[in-house]
Order: sequence, then C-alpha cells, then structure tokens
Amino acid sequence: MLAIQFQTTNEPIVRDTRDAWELREAIKVELEEQANLHREIRKYEQTIENYESKRRQSQEVTLRENLQELKEEAGLTDVSGPGITITIQNMFDEPILGQASPQVSADLLRKLINELNINGAKHIAISEQRYVNTSAIRDVNGFTNINNTRIPDVPVEVKIISEDVDRLYKRMVASESIQFEFEIEGLKLQISSPTNHIMIPGYDDTIRIKHMEPDSTKEGS
Repeated sequence: MLAIQFQTTNEPIVRDTRDAWELREAIKVELEEQANLHREIRKYEQTIENYESKRRQSQEVTLRENLQELKEEAGLTDVSGPGITITIQNMFDEPILGQASPQVSADLLRKLINELNINGAKHIAISEQRYVNTSAIRDVNGFTNINNTRIPDVPVEVKIISEDVDRLYKRMVASESIQFEFEIEGLKLQISSPTNHIMIPGYDDTIRIKHMEPDSTKEGS
C-alpha cells in the first residue's frame, strides 16, 4: 500500500514542451477561429435584421393597402370603372307656359338611390357630388341639397359604377315604378348604355361618425 501511494503521488506532471514559435502559431490559429466565429455570428445577426426589416415593411405596405381599401369603401377617393349615366330631364322638350321648370326633389333622389343600390350600384355621384353612407339629401328652402351642396336645375346627371353593370342597366331600364315616380313630377330618366369607364369623384368633406369610441382592449387580451 505504501508503494502504491508513493507511485501515485510521484507521477510526473505533463508539461507543454512546445517552444515559443509553436505557441504563437497555436494562438494565431485560435484567434482566426474566433474571428471566423464572430463573422458567422454577425452574418446571422444581419440575416435576422434583414428579416425583421422586411417584416416591418410588409406590415406597413399591408396597412397602407388596407387603409386605401377602407378609403375607397368609404367613398373618400376618386374611383373609375364600368357603369352607366342617368340623366334626369324635363319630360317636355319645351317648358309649359306659366310653369316653372320641375325640380328634382329630395324624396325622388332618395328613391332613385334606393333603386340603384337594390340593383347593384357600388359608387354613386349626383352632379359630381359623391353619395356615401353619411350623405344627407335634404330640402333646403325649396331646393334639394346633397352634402350641403345645392343640386342644380335639370338636367341632373347621376353617375353609377357597378360590378355587374349589364345587370344594373337592364334592371333600371325595366324599372317602371321609378320611371313613373319621376313622370309624376314632370321628369324623365335617360339611361345611357353601359360603358367601361365612368369616373366618380371622392367625397370632399369630413365624414363624422357618431356613437363610436376607440377600442380600449389591449393586444392579446
């Protein structure tokens, strides 16, 4: 047991026998490997940064596209597309002596808009005034106003854009009830043939929304 203990405690310590030149070469190799490792780390960090940047840009583009779509749906932008033009005219070529030219009443315009919407109208403008969900058609001192703008005397031009313009055209031509409503007031509707390009201006006033509040719900809740 004493011999084994003596042999264990007296084993020689292994020493690095490399000379200074070999040690410098080894250090150089280690430094190069470390530099390569830093370059790899930086490359992956740059890849992550590029990915995050593209993701943010993609989100911004998506938000802009969504905002543009919402503006178009709300009627805040100029739009063009296939549609028809309806001209509200005096039923008689010559005015009747002693009678004033018939006016397009607010009630008649509302009935026309309802008929157009039922038959697939997507965008409507009356005398270049864009009709939107919040548009008010009122009688003010005997004159019809839309968006607080007076509708001129006849002829009055109504532009309509529709996703199915042929269907809209056929339905409006065949709608005897709306034609009759205007004839009672001494007016008639001249409906143009469908065309591939109708330009309708955007709503140029501020849309005021009532009875709505910002959503206070936190993200993820």
